[in-house]
Amino acid sequence: MNLLTFTEKGIYCPPGLFYIDPWQGVDRAIITHAHSDHARPGSRSYLCHTLTKPLIQLRLGANHYQTVEWGESVFLNGVKVSLHPAGHMIGSSQVRVEFQGEIWVASGDYKLEDDGISGKFEPVPCHVFITESTFGLPIYSWKPQGQIFQQIQEWVRHNQATGQHSVLIAYSLGKAQRLLPCLAQMDAPVYLHGAIANAQEALQQAGVRLPSARRIDASLNRDSWKEAVVIAPPGADHTPWVNQFAPISVGICSGWMQVRGNRRRSNADGAFALSDHADWQGLLEAVRATGANKVFVTHGFQSSFSRFLQETGLDSAEVQTAYGDQPEAFEEPSPAAGATE
Repeated sequence: MNLLTFTEKGIYCPPGLFYIDPWQGVDRAIITHAHSDHARPGSRSYLCHTLTKPLIQLRLGANHYQTVEWGESVFLNGVKVSLHPAGHMIGSSQVRVEFQGEIWVASGDYKLEDDGISGKFEPVPCHVFITESTFGLPIYSWKPQGQIFQQIQEWVRHNQATGQHSVLIAYSLGKAQRLLPCLAQMDAPVYLHGAIANAQEALQQAGVRLPSARRIDASLNRDSWKEAVVIAPPGADHTPWVNQFAPISVGICSGWMQVRGNRRRSNADGAFALSDHADWQGLLEAVRATGANKVFVTHGFQSSFSRFLQETGLDSAEVQTAYGDQPEAFEEPSPAAGATE
């Protein structure tokens, strides 16, 4: 019997009687991070990292939550479980599962570059590694964060010089918070869509220190937008909510902007390939660093990535999951101004 199995409800641990990021309601769920494709409603109890709890509560409301710090072990029906930094967003974790000398790691979503706020990815030695493959093609190769931040700052300065208001489109949990240190280096007020402001406030109340930014509300007027930068979620793009800031220049922050065709179809004024997922080389590096002799590849380009691993001599198999239905790019469903995602 495998230590972890793939079921219609999600990744299940038979001896531990728990699921990891289940996509249906279960008795006990271990959650890697707060994005809605990994943290879903309906379960009786949730175990997650301390900084993931306020974000899950924001989305799912009151429930039974148990929190742990990275590296802190708990035993569930005799199975040793611990969480380790994934680097994807604030609080995001890999799940290490150990039983009778066998170790599996479920990565959730991850990136290897340390963005300064999400925790640095920690390779966890294991026998079996479950990896995402969101950007599992060689075409995806990220530039360093500092270089992309410089591009964003130059773009904002150009907009200021030409009398346009800068609107950055970024996922409300993770990407938006990652942009704040970049913009804090500039002499420009930062305003947040309600969905992003909700996440900002939840994290700050939990003790996370983030650069200051203001929620957009009815008290603000057109004079407020002078030289300002607005951060909005993908669903707000091309809506009257964004158009109220006209004249505007819209920049999309997403790994999908690495591909020229996606940049063209986005119809944006700026495109920044800033991703919270590992690129091709990052995925390969993460797999090698675990020392795993078996790899299961989930959401993304799992067929291509798994086949490549097989060609390098690694035992690899692709697995279909329900993850990844909240795209990082601009196709995200449109939220209300006060929504959480």
